[in-house]
Amino acid sequence: STDDKGQLFAHFKGIEALLATQGELPINVKMVIEGEEEVGSVHLEEWIQAHVEMLATDSVVISDSSMFAPGLPSITYGLRGLMYCEVSVTGPGHDLHSGMYGGAVPNPINVLATMIGKLTDEHGKILVDGFYDDIEPLTDEERAQFAALPHTDEGFLKEVAGVGLHGEEGFTTLERIWARPTLDCNGILGGFTGKGAKTVIASTASAKISCRLVPGQKSADIGAKVESYLRKVAPDYVKVDFHLHHGGEPIVVKLDNPTVQAAQRAQRRAWDVDPVAIRSGGSI
Repeated sequence: STDDKGQLFAHFKGIEALLATQGELPINVKMVIEGEEEVGSVHLEEWIQAHVEMLATDSVVISDSSMFAPGLPSITYGLRGLMYCEVSVTGPGHDLHSGMYGGAVPNPINVLATMIGKLTDEHGKILVDGFYDDIEPLTDEERAQFAALPHTDEGFLKEVAGVGLHGEEGFTTLERIWARPTLDCNGILGGFTGKGAKTVIASTASAKISCRLVPGQKSADIGAKVESYLRKVAPDYVKVDFHLHHGGEPIVVKLDNPTVQAAQRAQRRAWDVDPVAIRSGGSI
């Protein structure tokens, strides 16, 4: 109900309340409702391009976010982008018995695991060539705003039920999840994964990899750089296939934007508390 039917209903109730109390809306409002966001909104871009004139607008509000904490109204002014890809490694032309052939042919699962291990170092730095080249750094003001929020690493660790935190050195937890790029392996496929034992050397192994992107980065460019790097670190005795599934661009809206300031005034009136400016690590 929260992703995003609850927020959508809140917009409708806001419009309803204004019409009931004021008799009309002070501005024109256009509602766009689509249900494919969790699968990449595969039809939305084409539909928008076909209806540019109808959708012409001064500002866009997307309610796929949340308040930072109970009782603390928040303006989400930045989102990370996304690059999602899949890499496959092929060794022998078909599955083989490890006793009969092991030690003489490449094992695609072993090779792929080594390739994935070379994507980042032990300190959380992404090793893909040129990955950080175009990033727009956080300002000192933004870092101070993040540091002032009611956040503790202890509370965050409890939320994720983890043993410890790990990420890019030199940045706080909020900076890492809101304003720094990532590279994560989201799944690995290959070989025998059923119950019991089967001594197979799989012909092919594949991994799904995603990167969260920050302002300055472009999804197509990062996809090309990741592909180039994976091919560079792959040994010449395997075949590598790369497929770029989809991408989305990061965005940051300036806080002195008139629409942002209007939203902040409205939140201040409704809550009698100064709203905070936050980013989201997710992508839309």
